[in-house]
Amino acid sequence: MPLSRSLSMTSLNGLPQWEDEDLPVEDLLLFEVSWEVTNKVGGIYTVIQTKAKITVDEWGENFFMVGPYYEHNVKTQVELCEPPNPAIKKAMDALRCSGCQVYFGRWLIEGSPYVVLFDIGASAWNLDRWKGEFWGAAGIGLPYHDREANDSLIFGSLTAWFFKELTDQFQGTPSIIAHFHEWQAGAGLILCRSRKLPLATIFTTHATLLGRYLCAGSADFYNNLDKFNVDKEAGERQIYHRYCMERAAVHCAHVFTTVSQITAIEADHMLKRKPDVVTPNGLNVKKFSAMHEFQNLHSTNKGRLQEFIRGHFYGHLDFSLEKTLFFFIAGRYEFMNKGADIFLESLSRLNFLLRVHKRDVTVVVFFIMPAKTNNFNVETLKGQAIRKQLWDTAHSVKEKFGKKLYDALLKGEIPDMNKILDRDDFTIMKRAIYGTQRQSLPPVTTHNMLDDSTDPILINIRRIGLFNSRTDRVKVIFHPEFLSSTSPLLPMDYEEFVRGCHLGVFPSYYEPWGYTPGECTVMGIPSVTTNLSGFGCFMQDHVADPAAYGIYILDRRFRSADESCNQLTQFMFGFCQQSRRQRVIQRNRTERLSDLLDWRYLGRVREAYYMHARHLALSRAFPDLFKMDPTAPPRTEGFRFPRPSSVPPSPSASVHSTPHHSDEEEEGNDERYDEEEEAEKDRQNIKEPFTLGEVPHGEYGNRELQH
Repeated sequence: MPLSRSLSMTSLNGLPQWEDEDLPVEDLLLFEVSWEVTNKVGGIYTVIQTKAKITVDEWGENFFMVGPYYEHNVKTQVELCEPPNPAIKKAMDALRCSGCQVYFGRWLIEGSPYVVLFDIGASAWNLDRWKGEFWGAAGIGLPYHDREANDSLIFGSLTAWFFKELTDQFQGTPSIIAHFHEWQAGAGLILCRSRKLPLATIFTTHATLLGRYLCAGSADFYNNLDKFNVDKEAGERQIYHRYCMERAAVHCAHVFTTVSQITAIEADHMLKRKPDVVTPNGLNVKKFSAMHEFQNLHSTNKGRLQEFIRGHFYGHLDFSLEKTLFFFIAGRYEFMNKGADIFLESLSRLNFLLRVHKRDVTVVVFFIMPAKTNNFNVETLKGQAIRKQLWDTAHSVKEKFGKKLYDALLKGEIPDMNKILDRDDFTIMKRAIYGTQRQSLPPVTTHNMLDDSTDPILINIRRIGLFNSRTDRVKVIFHPEFLSSTSPLLPMDYEEFVRGCHLGVFPSYYEPWGYTPGECTVMGIPSVTTNLSGFGCFMQDHVADPAAYGIYILDRRFRSADESCNQLTQFMFGFCQQSRRQRVIQRNRTERLSDLLDWRYLGRVREAYYMHARHLALSRAFPDLFKMDPTAPPRTEGFRFPRPSSVPPSPSASVHSTPHHSDEEEEGNDERYDEEEEAEKDRQNIKEPFTLGEVPHGEYGNRELQH
């Protein structure tokens, strides 16, 4: 599946090397249009939010974002003000005079970009007229019952109207670049092009609409990309009008981009256009001045998770928390797309291996995926209450014990340990112990599920029999709600939770980029990703031995489901065999990879691809004024982390011939490890890139994973 003429950081091959002044930023206005500007729905919000700072640094007062107005979001995220640009103010006033409500302000995120927000509800009275105009422009009709599609059309019509008022003031001078994200913003792009507005347009798809639906429906997606009848598939899923909006936007745009090479191949087949540029995503990384700081955060938050476990497993806490590892999966509740199906099957096999080899390691696995619930599980809340009661009892007895011990030592006596605690103390402690007895197993879920009998995770837990029994070495906790520091059950926000875990597992089948493993990486937490995610492919191409750096890449493209399950089981079992020292070393290496994902550290590299897309859009929209060589652009340099110089603490290097071995033996294998020396080498590797050899565009051979 060749993707000729596509530029990407995955290949790091073919980025034009022009100077910034070739693009007259000071004479242009850049607009990014998205449904998720100040309005968090999914991962696109993270992309736009984290990229804002570097774009503002590049474009200054000439960068604006366009999104929908929601009062509850604006009150907490936006500082309303008057637009400093008189042309934008005049365009907004024109819409207001026609009965539309338009707001302008600064989005209170890093970089504080300007935002233009349209009130969708206040303009809904125009919907029927705009539906007619959209039918006339694109031949696409929208059903009355699809609220999201109708809102997208209102948003797109307001956006196109705004750009019409704005471009009229420039009298045909090419001054505007409009970058549209996802199908919800596509109607605006289609209307702008149909009305022949003088602006350069870019459209980015972060995931194709039809691809997400097909993968969720258990289709063998990647092996049949060229065989799908896309119109028929979209029609059967009752999303044909949405699919047409997305496809029309893709073909109307001067430049089409995606966020990963795997999505580029998908878009070529689903949307029938090859992307011009592939622009990988990044994150804002908080770096610590000392290496041990993020390790301390891991230790602190792990302690908070251990407290939760003490309450959740009261009466069944017959395993050592010091030898307990915390794994987790989190994200949108898409059971098959996110890989929860093979994760559960692999956990069953991991449980068998740990029991057969009589390992004293226990694995507690969290599923953080929002589902329909009506309240917290009473048994779960009771467990936390009992834990607190036990803590209070132990604290009161400790205070009394400490006072008697103190008094005895002041008198110069060694206290009689049989008399230091009286009968009442023993009675209190016995009552506390009896209070921890329970007749049932610790609950699998923390909430009361509305669809308990049909929930995919619970159905599979029943199938594999992981009910948190005493003999299970793998325990499962399904938390069907996003985490919050105000929760009475598990009062931790997502970042604190991730830092407290040992391994994030994201065996996704459909993941155009994949922010969850990226977030683990910047926090120094190892993770499992796949070669079907943009993040996994990116790491595979930029890290010589990803597993040594705590990035385990699962092969879900060239292996069967059973083989992928076995591979994931081996990843997790190998991780369980590591000593504490090996895990510390691996977390250090994982955290160093955060530079690869940092908008600020590598922002110039990533921004260069966005700059290329903007330059290309201008050259296609205004070929007489902006020139660009249409032939294959010159080569650029790439970067790649080599295999660590010391013995990597990955399963391949740390697994012994017998499962019974001591920590002393494992620690002896790490004598060559020097943290400062390795860290300095990695810093030099990323700052002094080397030139890659030829990389065939779009080809995904069966790579041997180094694990």
